[in-house]
Amino acid sequence: MLDPPRSGAGRAVIRDVLERGPRRAAYIACDPAALARDLAYAAESGYRVVSVRAFDAFPMTHHIECVAILEPATD
Repeated sequence: MLDPPRSGAGRAVIRDVLERGPRRAAYIACDPAALARDLAYAAESGYRVVSVRAFDAFPMTHHIECVAILEPATD
């Protein structure tokens, strides 16, 4: 499970975590742009997004929490 700060995990952290070969990884994000960037890094490491859910944890604000589930790509 990754729950990085608003700036995201970054390329090195994503690579280091996924190099361990987890069957599944959950990424919790509070910034959709950082999430999108880090999901691209995960794809570079051979993982694909199997689901993404958004949660309005802070109503009446622009903040949205997202949870993405990643699995190894089988292609």
